[in-house]
Amino acid sequence: MTPARIVIVDDEQPARSRLRELLGDCAGEFPHVVAGEAANGVDGLELVAQGAADLALVDIHMPGMSGIEFARHLQVLEHPPAVIFITAHDQYAVQAFEVNAVDYLLKPVRAARLLAALKKSSASARLEREVLERIDPNPRRYFSVAERGRVTLVPVTDVLFLRAELKYVTIRTREREFLIEDSLSQIEKEFAGTFVRIHRNCLVARALIRGVERGADEDGDAGWSVILQGCEEKLPVSRRQWATLKELLKP
Repeated sequence: MTPARIVIVDDEQPARSRLRELLGDCAGEFPHVVAGEAANGVDGLELVAQGAADLALVDIHMPGMSGIEFARHLQVLEHPPAVIFITAHDQYAVQAFEVNAVDYLLKPVRAARLLAALKKSSASARLEREVLERIDPNPRRYFSVAERGRVTLVPVTDVLFLRAELKYVTIRTREREFLIEDSLSQIEKEFAGTFVRIHRNCLVARALIRGVERGADEDGDAGWSVILQGCEEKLPVSRRQWATLKELLKP
């Protein structure tokens, strides 16, 4: 049996050390190697990219990026590692995991429970985005893009606009463009307070709207275009979305 490559992601050093000890106790029945440790989700994603991990042990509550968001970003990889979530006793979280049949460990973690979860993980199905959303419906702090076998994170606050094009959505920041496979409708729902729809195929950052100017609509008729801070491109507003945008622009 090829030893499983495991990464540990937890913001508390004592918790990471404890997991290493417990993994050592399980080595006889579950051959593995600890490929590395990370104190936050961003570093954890980099660790996974570097080491082709088979399994991630991930704390739920971490500053900057929750364990659930970390797992969501992993799913853009072609072969994401299995994930076992770790949480302090939180009845709501426990119920959410059980209802959605997602494996988790309660702190303090026990060796027997960890071993059972490790054995089960080898047959775990890929985590579905909808399942992770039900467990934690809070908006992500980042969009994730799969590039050359690793996850590139795009902070939501860096995004000027998003535009649907064929089967992908293009994210535009000041520096460059990225392609993601999320649907525009799903993004609009998740980030209702951050982006506003100005066209059937376009969402723009609410905080960056600086006004509108006369332009042409999708049919070439006279219409309006949005002016965004930091964006030279003028984005047309559809007639259907004009009333919503006009209301947003009221002082």
